[in-house]
Amino acid sequence: MALNQLHLSLQFARFDGVAEHRAALPRHAAARFIRHALSSDAEITVRIVGAEEGQALNREYRKKDYATNVLTFDYAQEPVVVADLVLCAPVVEREAREQNKPLREYYAHLLVHGTLHAQGWDHETSPEDADEMEDYETAIMQELGFADPYAA
Repeated sequence: MALNQLHLSLQFARFDGVAEHRAALPRHAAARFIRHALSSDAEITVRIVGAEEGQALNREYRKKDYATNVLTFDYAQEPVVVADLVLCAPVVEREAREQNKPLREYYAHLLVHGTLHAQGWDHETSPEDADEMEDYETAIMQELGFADPYAA
């Protein structure tokens, strides 16, 4: 399978424990995870943030006053996908621990999830759309060598 071209900017904000997150998500891994979810060429910025920045962005853009695991800001889908993916490190770390998953594997899932959103996939429009997106995420994760992210 030929993978699409990706121009990736990977940024880490300053927050407690940033070194662990840098180690779990090196640039080459982030690029690999995102490329597997792309159906066209892309310019994507991934920013790993602390709880305060994550909460501020979710409050400002989604009107939800808490930090969430991943926010997708999609600016264009054609001819090139252009998007920002913002992942909140403390939320990602907590959820990975709760799901008994390695941090890198959970980052992989969230980057796949966010990349699909950047291409127009939406799991909140209907139960059928949610099932279709979950099935596609599972297939991509298995391509990457990970287990079904939705298996209990």
